[in-house]
Formats: sequence, C-alpha cells, structure tokens
Amino acid sequence: MDIVFMGTPEFSVPTLERLIEKGYNIKCVITQPDKPKGRGKKLAYSPVKQKAMEHNIEVLQPHSLRKETEYVDKIKNIAPDFIVVVAFGQILTKSILSIPKYGCINVHASLLPKLRGAAPINWSIINGDEATGVTTMFMDEGIDTGDMLLKKEIKIDPDETAEELHDRLKVLGADLLIDTIEGITKNTIVRTPQVDSKYSYAPMLDKNTGQIDWNNPSAQIKNLVRGTNPWPAAYSFLNEEKIKICKVEIESEESNIKQGISGQVWKVDKEGIHVYTSDNSIIIKELQPQSGNKISAYSYTLGHEVKEGVIFHRKDN
Repeated sequence: MDIVFMGTPEFSVPTLERLIEKGYNIKCVITQPDKPKGRGKKLAYSPVKQKAMEHNIEVLQPHSLRKETEYVDKIKNIAPDFIVVVAFGQILTKSILSIPKYGCINVHASLLPKLRGAAPINWSIINGDEATGVTTMFMDEGIDTGDMLLKKEIKIDPDETAEELHDRLKVLGADLLIDTIEGITKNTIVRTPQVDSKYSYAPMLDKNTGQIDWNNPSAQIKNLVRGTNPWPAAYSFLNEEKIKICKVEIESEESNIKQGISGQVWKVDKEGIHVYTSDNSIIIKELQPQSGNKISAYSYTLGHEVKEGVIFHRKDN
C-alpha cells in the first residue's frame, strides 16, 4: 500500500508513526518549508520532517502546491493508493485530490461538521464544549467539507488545557486513520456527507484572541484561559503591565464575595489573586509577568504590590 503523507506540526507525527509501524510504504512526506526559529533565527525543521528523516523517508517542501506544479507531477509519478493529510497547512487542488487510487484522507480534530477550520482544539475549549473528538474524511476542494468516514468522541476535562487536549487527540487521530484505511480497502465504511446547516467554524488564533474581557462570566473567562494555553495565552493589563494569565479557578459559592467592579482585585492571599467577573469571581493561580517566567500568582504578589481595589483591564489596539 503506497502512501504520500502530508503534515507539518506535532499533531501530525503520531499518525505518520502509526503508518510506519503498520508497514505501509510511505513513498514521500510533504511538509511546509523550514522556518526561522528562536533568537538566532536559524531554520528549523517541522516535527513531521524530523520524523521522516529518522526513517529515511524522502521529504518535499513546496511553498505552494498550487503554483509549484513539479510537485504535483512527482505525486502523479508515485501514483499512491492514498494521500493522507494531517494538519498540512495548504489547500489541495483538484489536480492533487484526483491522483490517489482510494482518495485523499484527512484527519481533523473535531466532530465534523462542527468546528471546521484551523483551530478546532482551541475553540472547543473556548466555546465551553463538554466533548470533542476526531473525524476522518475524504477531502474535497472546500475547507473541511468532505464526506465523513469515521468519528471518535472524547470528553473534555473541565480543567483541561488546549495543549493537553491536543496531546490526547493526536493519538486518537492516528488510531482512527489506521481504522479508516483498513475500512476503505475492505469496503466496510459508508461515507456520510456533511450537513452544512450544522457546521460551525474555528478560525485561526492570533495574539489578540486571548485578551480577557472581565465583563464576561467566570466560566467563559476560565475557558478562554484554558483554550489559549499555551499559545497565544490569555492576558490582561495591571498597572500598564501586560500579564499572561496561565491558570485560574472559579471562586467557590461559599466564599465571602462582595459586589464589585469586573476586573477588580478584591482579595490577595496564598490561594492567589481574587478578581471580580460579571457573575462571580475567579482566582488567578498562575501567571507570567511581562518580563519573566511563569510563576504562582502568590509568588508574584510577594515581589509586586497588588493592592485590593486595583483593576485588571483591557487595552484595545
């Protein structure tokens, strides 16, 4: 069984590993070009490229499959049974989608048609979903619009971060892809068209996505903190300093919470920094100062004056 694998980030790696373990013939790996990284701006390989090189698999790195037609010709010459796509980062044209014998199969980190788009893991948490999962599908020319093949659902832990959920889903997706390939070749899977009226979208995150609006309810703020962890990170401003908010807890109903302004600090203790929200209060447990590493909120208050009554606030660009 000949396969061309397309993927770039860490999420893609377990699927490539499982294909190799199962003995599939990975004819080549296609990944995004190397990018400058770190202070020295040295070119860094993608996680998928690193894994492919460990197994002596040919690596192709087009800037644009749409424009660089020599790569399309290369895939045609390979004539793969499958093209497997996991978070590759480029949209495939019809000329590529029509090449493989069985089709182009994508592993997507949501229960389609819910959360099509670039950041389904983050938005499942930000939106407060109780469950999510992975879906395999035949690819078409749309963005995550192809016919569905298999799904696997998991519960989201109330304190789970996007990073933690990502690490669970990447393994789940790898296993589901193997089941999908075996089901397609044995003709035991029925493809199911997506109902467009039921779709929702998960747009790409940017640095402003994590800015906290303290006029929101406590649960919504906690979801934002979890869903943007580790990147781009939730943040707010205190005394003009931008502070990343890394971990929070919702104040218990038994706490003696007074009425106050949203974003206002009403108590500072060993638990952390207690801040009013629109409906209650949250406790900031961990944070990262503008210049410094992540520390407990209590440790931060030992070295910085955080008085009761000061207000965390937004700063709109």
